[in-house]
Amino acid sequence: MKRGLCAGAGVALALWACAALADDPAPRAVEAPPQKYYVEDIKAAMLAHIGARVDDAGVFRIRDEKTGETLALKFVKIHDPVRRIDGRTYFACTDFHVVGEPDKLYDLDFWMRPDAGRLRIYDEKIHKEPRHSPLYGWYKQPRYTFVKDEIVLLY
Repeated sequence: MKRGLCAGAGVALALWACAALADDPAPRAVEAPPQKYYVEDIKAAMLAHIGARVDDAGVFRIRDEKTGETLALKFVKIHDPVRRIDGRTYFACTDFHVVGEPDKLYDLDFWMRPDAGRLRIYDEKIHKEPRHSPLYGWYKQPRYTFVKDEIVLLY
């Protein structure tokens, strides 16, 4: 008998709660907790972005904002560490070499944010360009640096 009363009370309580929610003129949206992204997630988003941007020959094209030239590059690697800049922005730095010139490296930076449950790249910039020194060969010359995660142009 007690079991029947408990079950009946539970059903009545559930019906009352549903009715109370139905009568609530302003239902409250339940916010999902922010999703955490880890190193593997950031790198996977980067590789997916690069994979979607390369042509059939594996060439990644990016317009050089400084020269106006469209560069034809091949992906080399993602630098460690990748990181979170703030609560919503993630960052990765990469190396690409000029097609046919593996020693001539560009350093490209990518910024991403969560969108529909996955990280999406929203900005990409050439951080370092290849320069040649007769003494040392090819090296990467930075165009900007970071001060408190903000870009500061060097020239």
